[in-house]
Amino acid sequence: MENADVFGSSTAPLTWHDFLERMRHPSAVDFVKSIKSFIVSFSNNPPDPEKDSSAVQEFLSNMEGAFRAHLLWDGCSEEELESAGEGLEKYVMTRLFTRLFASLPEDVKYDEQLSEKLALLQQFIQPEDLDIKPTFQNETSWLLAQKELQKINTYKAPRDKLVCILNCCKVINNSLLNASIASNENPPGADEFLPVLIYVTIKANPPQLHSNLLYIQRYRSQSRLVSEAAYFFTNMLSTESFVANIDAKSLSMDETEFENNMETARALLSGLSTGTLYESNRDGGHVLREESIELKPQTLNSMNERTISDPKIHHHFPTHPSEHKIVNMEDMDVKDQLSVMEKLSNSDLEKRGATDLGKEDHLSRAFSEYQYLYAQVGDLIVNDVEDLLNCYKQLVFKYVSLSKGLGVATSSFPEPISQTETQSPAETEEDMSNGREKQ
Repeated sequence: MENADVFGSSTAPLTWHDFLERMRHPSAVDFVKSIKSFIVSFSNNPPDPEKDSSAVQEFLSNMEGAFRAHLLWDGCSEEELESAGEGLEKYVMTRLFTRLFASLPEDVKYDEQLSEKLALLQQFIQPEDLDIKPTFQNETSWLLAQKELQKINTYKAPRDKLVCILNCCKVINNSLLNASIASNENPPGADEFLPVLIYVTIKANPPQLHSNLLYIQRYRSQSRLVSEAAYFFTNMLSTESFVANIDAKSLSMDETEFENNMETARALLSGLSTGTLYESNRDGGHVLREESIELKPQTLNSMNERTISDPKIHHHFPTHPSEHKIVNMEDMDVKDQLSVMEKLSNSDLEKRGATDLGKEDHLSRAFSEYQYLYAQVGDLIVNDVEDLLNCYKQLVFKYVSLSKGLGVATSSFPEPISQTETQSPAETEEDMSNGREKQ
């Protein structure tokens, strides 16, 4: 998704390629030396966000001034000079990324705390809790907005991270505008936009949100963080502040109900890591019940169908925190468990699980932790290969182990592609010339 109206021609890959080509020109040797010298000397200094931000902003500003006076850009338009500044920022920040991003332990800790809170909130929060009118509710568009926001940690340059936020906001804005036109209502404003952005952010739970926002705020050229980009970024900062301080009052919710919902969410997430099994059981309340219930064979079947359909989790994760009761597996004889499980093959279990999964109201929740699920081929880079290979190995191990445990034959996976059939990875600068460089 492009943002040409926000960034102009500077979004085009050719402008980045043009910057690199100019830096290879013999007359640019002094520029290259200055840039490399700054990167080396800067990397040797201890982290100090306030000083680091000032130093980077000053260097980028001075270099852009030098560009304007150099023969390489003699006769260039203002747009071309702007593109050169974008290229410089991208080049410098990509190489200083590991030194500048989340450089302080307190930022890393805050990221973790915020992510944990978002994970709890997303288990029970509904659009109505944020006073989002039914007219403006559009889960399909919001899923796309979540996907855009979740890409923020994929890139290194401040501008590229900002693009992820802008894309997310534009999806929301367009969705609200279309809804208002369809319902003959007044065009949506900030009062309609911000609650939806908050809801989308909670559901997306983008990685290291706090550090990403600080990184953009500190190192995105201040002269370019203006107009529409500044407006949407300010809304994102407000969203982070709202979520960090969210309570029952801010959600127009009863205090007891809010605390019960949070405790239920904690129990759910804790149950996934400790091996507690949950069964869907609507009782109209929000409190997780700590009682045992009798487990019948058909209940076990239903639970296994949903569990096996997702190889990354060991237990069924309920669709809503108001629908839970803890099930004690110890109440059932082991032989009875095995006899029930052996009646179904992997194929049967997978098909039934897939059917059940397809009935979920919020299907995206089940896949929120799988970072490559919504990725396109163009989104992947060479550095993703190791992660994908590890995911594949874990998937095979769990699938084969599960099949052995059930006593059924495993179906083979596709033959791996030979390394001789793949292309050699391109050089960093060649990859970067195609667009945003990823982490």
